[in-house]
Amino acid sequence: MLKSMIRLRMSSHDAHYGGNLVDGARMLQLFGDVATELLILRDGDEGLFKAYDMVEFMAPVYAGDYIEAVGEIIEEGNSSRKMKFEARKVIAPRPDISDSACDFLEEPIVVCRATGTCVTPKANQRK
Repeated sequence: MLKSMIRLRMSSHDAHYGGNLVDGARMLQLFGDVATELLILRDGDEGLFKAYDMVEFMAPVYAGDYIEAVGEIIEEGNSSRKMKFEARKVIAPRPDISDSACDFLEEPIVVCRATGTCVTPKANQRK
């Protein structure tokens, strides 16, 4: 099955709560971007995200964290594509050392998991 991955740093603009905590909805936005790429790879069209079946927030995300969001198509129908997603923290800032210190985590921290269904209408499928 097809897989996709994006990695980006959470900025101070992503921090929504005290202590530079990033809103969990930001992980869902990343999953939406991964899903869009998967649909383009599979169908040649962005398609539509229909629904999440499950979302599980597992660890906090802060401004300065690098997040790797991965997804894959795990089931296909005529127009539906069931996907699973995982977001992992791979780099964390170390403000206790200095303003610019960071650690690359030897073992990524899973911060969110989800499954959902996307749809690419038959008329829009090019592959």
